[in-house]
Amino acid sequence: MTTTTNTTTDAPSADAAGTWQLGDRTVNRIGFGAMRLTGMPWDPAPRDRADAIAVLRRAVELGVNHIDTAAFYFLATRSANELISTALQPYPDALVITTKVGPNRSGEGEVEPYARPDQLRAQVELNIRQLGRDHLDIVNLRWGSGLDKEPGSLAEHVGALADLREAGLIRHIGVSNITADQLTEAMAVTPVVCVQNQYGLTERTDDDLVTLTREHDIAFVPFFAVGGSAHGVSEEAGQAEVAAVAEAHGATPAQVRLAWTLHRGPHVLAIPGTGDPAHLDENIAAGALQFSDDELARLDGVAPAV
Repeated sequence: MTTTTNTTTDAPSADAAGTWQLGDRTVNRIGFGAMRLTGMPWDPAPRDRADAIAVLRRAVELGVNHIDTAAFYFLATRSANELISTALQPYPDALVITTKVGPNRSGEGEVEPYARPDQLRAQVELNIRQLGRDHLDIVNLRWGSGLDKEPGSLAEHVGALADLREAGLIRHIGVSNITADQLTEAMAVTPVVCVQNQYGLTERTDDDLVTLTREHDIAFVPFFAVGGSAHGVSEEAGQAEVAAVAEAHGATPAQVRLAWTLHRGPHVLAIPGTGDPAHLDENIAAGALQFSDDELARLDGVAPAV
């Protein structure tokens, strides 16, 4: 796989980091995650609806053509899918929307038992209705989420999604929050176009998955790439190294962390989320950051591969 680069500097552009073939669609490597559009459950109030819609429209104006969402991204008065539908219909032909299924939440937001394979169709159809589409571009099976101790057989769940693809409700299948062995298990059932796991500068437990997905031309899509920690490596680790690289590029530490993930390979996509227009521009601008070998070595040393 190869990438292309846009050197335009007039405004941040989502094509600055190049592109990747996601299934049968070409997407810019900088995308958008919709989870924060509504505000988070612990926030004192939901995000302003008009601001959320403006952020979505601005993202598309800046070249974002890959949006990650889920029907279970909602608060009592906000739904990420509804905001996307309202803001972006009629959808641009180039736009790819990725959704997730598996976890269940009640209308009040309470966690419910993980979906059985025979319940996935209802979750897929819910996403289709909320987004106002007749099919879904990509559906990720969210696994090992901690919402249910015994979600059942991954192979059976992936097989159920493959049946829905044959029925025309899904175009492509991905998996989320999995191990390398589980990816191998899923690939034995059906082609997989993307893996979405937590990963970042201080969360590198999935370096093996980054390698495995690259070997199979599968997109690796980190979430929480700007924060997170693992194996005793705190989120604050490496602040001096990150700050020094950021200063050298006139960037923010968050931009450096985000750009670092993109340097992990041409198959790595970014889906930073925000409800703030200024943060959106910063996130997209991070795709243009290029690090020297010395800078990459300095950043890699913050949390060496485990």
